[in-house]
Amino acid sequence: MPLRSNKSVKAPLRAPVNTKKPVNYATPALDKGLDVIELLARQSGGLTKSQLARQLNRTVSEIFRMLLCLERRGYIAQIDEERYSLTLKLFKLVQEHAPTERLIVEALPVMNRLAHETLQSCHMGVLEGGRVVIIAQMNAPTNLGFYVKLGSQVNIMEAASGYVILAHQTPPQRERTLAEWMKESGKKPPRDLDIHLERIRKAGYEKRASYQVKGIVNISFPVFDDRGSALGALTVPYIQHSEAPTKSNEVIEALRRAADEICASIGGRSQLKGANS
Repeated sequence: MPLRSNKSVKAPLRAPVNTKKPVNYATPALDKGLDVIELLARQSGGLTKSQLARQLNRTVSEIFRMLLCLERRGYIAQIDEERYSLTLKLFKLVQEHAPTERLIVEALPVMNRLAHETLQSCHMGVLEGGRVVIIAQMNAPTNLGFYVKLGSQVNIMEAASGYVILAHQTPPQRERTLAEWMKESGKKPPRDLDIHLERIRKAGYEKRASYQVKGIVNISFPVFDDRGSALGALTVPYIQHSEAPTKSNEVIEALRRAADEICASIGGRSQLKGANS
């Protein structure tokens, strides 16, 4: 017969179970206003009140109140008697954001020298969700050339700068960026994305034919923040013509020096071999 102990056995302590659900504070007015802004951001030609109401599944009266508020605050404007479009206020706010403002201030003189040295245009891009936003741009000092419009947005999977930033983000940052991109695009990343990004990391930069414009070769280097993660990318859309005899290998070296200089000026910590840290 098995022996029994007189001591009582205590059940193991368990952490109290939190049965409360996360509080979801409803802000319908803010949601409606942001819905209008996000929809207009994807429409270069603007939309009417009826079109906005239909696409957002709202009543015209709801949309009208939102439009009055957004127009009064300067976020949208009427481009004709019926259609509304975004103004540049959001872009200006981004430029006034401290990290972005400092990056632009420090980058522009370097970019100006780079454009004169290479006789090529250049631009600085940063990530915003699943897109690359061009926050600074410098034209080439020639009669001929190619440039990307300031403030334009490009899908990260269609931009050399997008891949360069992705390649030099930390794994958690990259995961968040890709999740945002998939949410916005409704697509899955390319199957060879990891291989592509590893190749960029080993080289330290990207050089490949433009995803969007024939005859352009995009050369792009990362610009790092103080934690060694890519804050943005400095890119030259390289084009060969009679007024710009600079060879691509010369542009690569000039672009490398320029990216390093910008990185150092903002207190960034470069991860590239041979770069200043």
